[in-house]
Amino acid sequence: MSKKEFLHKAELDIIRYANCWEDADNLLEGLQCQAGNKIVSIASAGDNCFALLITNPELLVAVDVSAEQLYLTELKKTAIQYLEYEDFLKFIGVMPDKERIKIFHGIKHALSKDAQQFWETRMELIESGIIFQGKFEKYFLKFRKYILPFIHTQKRVEKLLSEKTREAQIQFYNTRWNTTRWRFLFKIFFSRYVMGKFGRDPEFLKQVDISVGDFIFSKAEQHLKDEDCQKNYFLRKIFMGNFGKELPVYLRKENYPLIKHNIHRMKLHKGYLQDVFSAFGKFHHINASNIFEYMPQHVFEEVGNSLYSGCEKDGTIAYWNLMVARKLSNTFPKKFCYDQISRKLYERDYGFFYRDFICEEII
Repeated sequence: MSKKEFLHKAELDIIRYANCWEDADNLLEGLQCQAGNKIVSIASAGDNCFALLITNPELLVAVDVSAEQLYLTELKKTAIQYLEYEDFLKFIGVMPDKERIKIFHGIKHALSKDAQQFWETRMELIESGIIFQGKFEKYFLKFRKYILPFIHTQKRVEKLLSEKTREAQIQFYNTRWNTTRWRFLFKIFFSRYVMGKFGRDPEFLKQVDISVGDFIFSKAEQHLKDEDCQKNYFLRKIFMGNFGKELPVYLRKENYPLIKHNIHRMKLHKGYLQDVFSAFGKFHHINASNIFEYMPQHVFEEVGNSLYSGCEKDGTIAYWNLMVARKLSNTFPKKFCYDQISRKLYERDYGFFYRDFICEEII
């Protein structure tokens, strides 16, 4: 199957992700971007593209095959450009607000014609907070609203995420959390069928040859026994519906002025990751997100060659594996060199559901 055939089968005409569910702290440390470099990043919901702006790049290109994901990224970008920090948090949904429609009308003139038209026909999404409007976020909402209450009380969920020692965290998980009902309902909800129907596109799971429910459960169990889960904003958003006090990189107050200052250096591009090289030349750093997850091996090899050609020597690339193992340095040992820092970063990754985080250098 070619890339185009695959994407034609996948459902792309929706907002699939309203947030980036990948750890931007790890991405920043893994890519080791220098000021004045050129960066290309999968757009997704835009969050990690904004995070990369704190490295002061010459250019950052946010690329995606989904026009809808780019419309979302463009709206967030425009909001950053025109809004002060707290107003931005209110507008996207981090903080409660009743003036989102009014704010939108104040900034919509800066959107492209297509993006403006897209959002003007979906005002209810803006009114409810755009960070809640992805298919993936609504999948987690179903879990939080309909499944989790049948397993644990709100008080017990709060206790799981409360501050405690590692030993106390393990004991709480083993004695209070890891019930038969938890194991049974969790594995059903995060099974291949349910996830494919309500969360991710079934086409994105075609390369997966393991039990999805068992895999996700094992990763969740490992993380919930670790005290790091207490500060994991991804986990809190899944279980509680909000990030809490800990925020992703692009939402932290100390980073907002620099992101805002550099926002004009970010360009949006619709297409494949490898398409950007003909339009913008070579790059120093690539955030490939977890796109290799979805590709048959021969497509992965084709894309890998393109990325090598489009990246400067000694440049870096970072990406995640979810349930399918893909490593460029294994397939192209003379072109990509695995960075040993990857292991350390993976072990502390807040995206606990991933099987690997990989940083590699262009040889």
